[in-house]
Amino acid sequence: MTRECSLLLPRVCAALADPRKSGYDDTCLEKLLDWFHLLTKFDPSVEVLQDNPCLIEFITSVLALPEPRPSILSFTLQLGGILASSENRFQHLQQEQLLVRLFGRDGPLNSALWRDASVRSGWVNGVHNMMVHQAALQLLCNGGGMDVIFTLQGDPSLFVASAASQLLVDMLMLSVETEVTKPLSTKDCGWPACAQTIIKHIEDSLQSSSAAQIEQSLKLLTSLFGSCHATWTEALWLCVAKQVESFLTEETFQAQHVLAKLLLKMAWSPVFFNTESSFWMLVTSALAHLTPIQAGPLAVGLLKLCKCPQDVRIQALTVLLQPMDCILRATSQPLEYAGLLDESVSDPITVEGLLSSKSSCVSLLNQTLAHLEELLSWSRFPVDLPNTPLLRSLITILQFCNGFLSPASPLGSTISRILINCVRVQRSALAVLAALSNRKVCDTLLESLFDVLLAYLESPNTSPTVLKKTFQATSKWLARRQELSCSNNRRQKTEKILEDVFLVLQKRLCSPCWEIRDSSLEFLTDLIKCLRGKYRDATDEFKQSLLSSEVPKLTENLLEDPESYVRASAVTAVGHLAFITYFAPESPVIGDQYNKENIAAKLQEILSTDPEGFPRRAAISIFTEWLRQGCTGQVEETGQFVSRLIQTAEHDLDWEVRFGCLELVDAFCNGLFRQLARPDCPPVSSAATTSIHKSELLQILCRAKLFRFLFRSLCDCDKILGQKACDTLLGLSTCLCPFGNQRNLDKPVDLPAEHSIAWLQRTLRQGSLAQNFPTDGVNGVDFEDPESMMLALVTVDLIELHDELNKSSDHVEKSPQSLLEDILATVGIIEENEADCY
Repeated sequence: MTRECSLLLPRVCAALADPRKSGYDDTCLEKLLDWFHLLTKFDPSVEVLQDNPCLIEFITSVLALPEPRPSILSFTLQLGGILASSENRFQHLQQEQLLVRLFGRDGPLNSALWRDASVRSGWVNGVHNMMVHQAALQLLCNGGGMDVIFTLQGDPSLFVASAASQLLVDMLMLSVETEVTKPLSTKDCGWPACAQTIIKHIEDSLQSSSAAQIEQSLKLLTSLFGSCHATWTEALWLCVAKQVESFLTEETFQAQHVLAKLLLKMAWSPVFFNTESSFWMLVTSALAHLTPIQAGPLAVGLLKLCKCPQDVRIQALTVLLQPMDCILRATSQPLEYAGLLDESVSDPITVEGLLSSKSSCVSLLNQTLAHLEELLSWSRFPVDLPNTPLLRSLITILQFCNGFLSPASPLGSTISRILINCVRVQRSALAVLAALSNRKVCDTLLESLFDVLLAYLESPNTSPTVLKKTFQATSKWLARRQELSCSNNRRQKTEKILEDVFLVLQKRLCSPCWEIRDSSLEFLTDLIKCLRGKYRDATDEFKQSLLSSEVPKLTENLLEDPESYVRASAVTAVGHLAFITYFAPESPVIGDQYNKENIAAKLQEILSTDPEGFPRRAAISIFTEWLRQGCTGQVEETGQFVSRLIQTAEHDLDWEVRFGCLELVDAFCNGLFRQLARPDCPPVSSAATTSIHKSELLQILCRAKLFRFLFRSLCDCDKILGQKACDTLLGLSTCLCPFGNQRNLDKPVDLPAEHSIAWLQRTLRQGSLAQNFPTDGVNGVDFEDPESMMLALVTVDLIELHDELNKSSDHVEKSPQSLLEDILATVGIIEENEADCY
């Protein structure tokens, strides 16, 4: 502990123990506890207490108060536990009789303050803090603390109950791992005394008639098997396995979801990997006896487990597919499309019953669809799904939801009535549909799929959120359709689908609902991204359908939409449309330079005048994308374009716009290097770039007014901009500084104090505190002079600036001295610093 901290700590302790002080902040107390955790972790000696007697005095004074504030008492309990976390300090506190007064029967346990949840929480956390050695374990076991913890498992405060349960887990692990010297068996005599007490409590709770106690013990076992993979956990499991197994067939049992979590944690423990184990028989029994809603999370978790036995994996997948299978069987489909599964894991009547009930149908389908979306997104745990039947069942669900399907079966009619206009199920089904687009399915279903998607796009009853999901699914399946468009017949069908889509899109772009206009623009952008240049032949169909519609004109009109979100989406859509309308090599309007310049001018006007940040951010992002794609003309023309954008964006009040401008500068530099690079030379970032080449680059960068913006950004009050600008300048320095003449950090360049570059360097060291940034003119820096900028690049210590900008402010704010000063400021001891930085 530093001398400054040693001087401040007594004042902090005195202030906290003073009942007249009430200005302290709970967050400061938490920070102080964190600090003590670190202090005692790195210094386990008793000297921490001997050198700082104020700590003992503080605990004693708080315990002597007739009614200490609950938050201070809670803090004191936790502090006592932290200090007792080493055996040396534990013995010292024992000699002072403090631990008994903190955690024994004579402490807060029997006071009126125990009714406060924060005090109970402080007690549990305090015990937990010191529970790292045998002496603490014995103190609690011999002092009656175990019964207190067992009671706190059912505490009304969920935080206290959870902490008590975790404390029992850690105590059991500490007891076994520090006292057992040989493999354990199920016989009591093999377990240490503390472990026996906890295990007996678990067994008694599992056999009790209290549903709450059963659930508490199941949660405790779940936490234990999830965190401890020692071999002795198998012996513990054998003690309770039969009782846990009986819950599967017990009709009055109400904690099936907890049981499923327990089995899943055990399945992931290497102790139970043995496929011969009876544990897997219990898992299969659980999959069969639990309802699909209860078994769903267990099934998904098992499918993620690589070492899960194959028969269990098949059963888990079957559980997930059962509701989808039931949906297909409930419709009047042809016989060969009857369902997804040859046989069910559990009784199909159970699933049918859930789907027939309004209260459970939506919940079951939502959970099932969420799990299927998760399965389809896995790349690390690929799962083979019956993709074509699954697609058919999704189409069926969507038809149920919009009333386009009238099934003949009674069950189908019931499900249809429940699902009609059900937004939750529609969203979930469309999300799975989008995820299924990258899987192989039967081509014959695609016509039905697009019929359903178009019906949703056209329907006035489709909610904005569902429409957004429909757009997303449509763009993915259109891209998939383009992959398959080889024959003339398919091309004609694709053209028809695209025409229908753009016809609907025209209507949606004129919707009075801004969310729909916004989603429509996002859909258009996604389509262009998916289809532009990806499939050469198919792209022609897409371009033709798009450009023959009113969509481009309507999109451009929305640049003036009253809603800022829509304007931002319109900027993005127009920017991507330009790749087709103005920048494409064979664009139908390639010769219309007025339109090209007009669009660029409109977006620049938005960047400079739009009152909201979203459209301006979108504009700078689009300009950056144009630069990356090389769509802005020759080098000189591009430099002028970038110069105008920098002069507009550098003073923007939105830091994200300024950051976007820095990304634009990066894109410009990268494109410039590519354009000017010699074919017979290595990359321009190499030191072998010719001096003529570098001089040309430097002149272009200076004319673009790029350096003033970069150096000014180093002093931006938003540090992330300074970091980005510094990275860019370091890259330019590496590229442009002559080989062998890079500034030697041990021999810095000496410049006269009045030199403009020396002024620049001094200002940059001030960072965001700089008041007068050097500007062009008298006594200023000429940022457009190549020689001055070369000198700046080799003089300014960019590496030091980079390290300083990347240094977290935590090294000041979280220092022990700063923290103690904040505590004192909070309780009003330091008058000159009343503000609490937390």
